[in-house]
Amino acid sequence: MEIQKKQYMYRGKSVEELKELEVREFAKYLPSRQKRTVLRNFQVIEEFVKRAKTKLEKGKKIKTHSRDIIIVPQMIGMAIQVHNGKTFIPIQIEPEMLGHRLGEMSGTRSKVAHSKAGVGATKGSKHKAKK
Repeated sequence: MEIQKKQYMYRGKSVEELKELEVREFAKYLPSRQKRTVLRNFQVIEEFVKRAKTKLEKGKKIKTHSRDIIIVPQMIGMAIQVHNGKTFIPIQIEPEMLGHRLGEMSGTRSKVAHSKAGVGATKGSKHKAKK
């Protein structure tokens, strides 16, 4: 007995159907804020996808500082490195990321690991014993 993997659907459309759509046609299925962004910047998104595909064909890594680009179906399966302000964070684009921005996938704030208190941080550590 085989276990079938459930096919991912976005607003009633399969990923294959969405990949056939142009960027502006895909915008119809997005929430209002993302739809507005895509319709205003569709040239930027299409240019990014075009450059990314040519870099993939040449075997180069895709690096970008553009954290505000909305993820569209043509990007699914790509490995993109997004800058977080310090380094490039590698991201594998999956169908569940559709409609989100690249910047959401690479956090800019790291977890702070506190160690023990330093000299002068507590009342007991202010005065050093004299020998």
